Amino acid sequence: MAQEVRGVVAPGKNEAVRLETILVPDPGPGEAVVKIQACGVCHTDLHYKQGGINDEFPFLLGHEAAGVVESVGDGVTDVAPGDFVVLNWRAVCGACRACLRGRPQYCFDTHNARQKMTLKDGTELTPALGIGAFADKTLVASGQCTKVDPAVSPAVAGLLGCGVMAGIGAAINTGGVGRGDAVAVIGCGGVGDAAVVGARLAGASRIIAVDIDDRKLDTAKSMGATHTVNSRTADPVDAIRELTGGFGADVVIEAVGRPETYRQAFYARDLAGTVVLVGVPTPEMTLELPLLDVFGRGGALKSSWYGDCLPSRDFPMLIDLHQQGRIDLGAFVTETIGIDDVEQAFTRMHAGDVLRSVVVL
Repeated sequence: MAQEVRGVVAPGKNEAVRLETILVPDPGPGEAVVKIQACGVCHTDLHYKQGGINDEFPFLLGHEAAGVVESVGDGVTDVAPGDFVVLNWRAVCGACRACLRGRPQYCFDTHNARQKMTLKDGTELTPALGIGAFADKTLVASGQCTKVDPAVSPAVAGLLGCGVMAGIGAAINTGGVGRGDAVAVIGCGGVGDAAVVGARLAGASRIIAVDIDDRKLDTAKSMGATHTVNSRTADPVDAIRELTGGFGADVVIEAVGRPETYRQAFYARDLAGTVVLVGVPTPEMTLELPLLDVFGRGGALKSSWYGDCLPSRDFPMLIDLHQQGRIDLGAFVTETIGIDDVEQAFTRMHAGDVLRSVVVL
């Protein structure tokens, strides 16, 4: 029997979100109902609200979440009621060509719950990234549930569900940052700061944070950046080169998702260096680069999908590192808020006033 719970819904493009009663069905085969304890307010949710992802309104927002499995459907063996889990939006299938080649982090057939959550009038909801966790409870595919140590705070654990994992993974998994590397991170929001943390964890000797907001640069420095560049007042390419002996960085991580900052990343790397795009562009954006420069500069131009993570491997590892004091995931939580404060949290995020607002239920 479907349960009635509260959920934050984006009814239409650029419309204010609403707290609605939604219906969550009992889990079917391969599905799980999760009682949400905390969910971060991520820029991707704002993209959904603005129509920047697709036009499949109304959306049930929220995806960066942790909670407890309440019930599971037939055939579910990987999680059980009572398990503390972080939700992920790339539940691997185990059968596609990427999975069969031993590269499940690139799974090309990730899956979500088959049933739909709805409004009380039967209107079907599109859950953000297949999760929809600005809600008391949500329905997901069981593979979207990753068990972690229940001793960790849900407000901290949930951040691995998207932004923090995307940034750390962009540095470690996609960028392959190694000991002694020079790394530049362009864009120091939550994902960019997580890339700084990942670069530090990997042993980078020089970590250059680039942003137009001095507040964000100060935060990046507290996360491990060794140098900062305000690109509103200085050319970031020249500044990065000057800080790397005139050569450029070994790895440049672009965490904005705009053509102009991608060009900066492209030209700020050393010969044979790597550019990692982890910022999410919008559909109308295009990029033009001289093909001779693409050839002549060599190296690699990579896109980072969810930090190229494997949740079953990476989430527990990062929780362990947090509990050992080797990384401070709690530093990403600027404030905790109620479920009815999401619209205001979007405003604060857009203004750069917070690193992460986290809804606590």
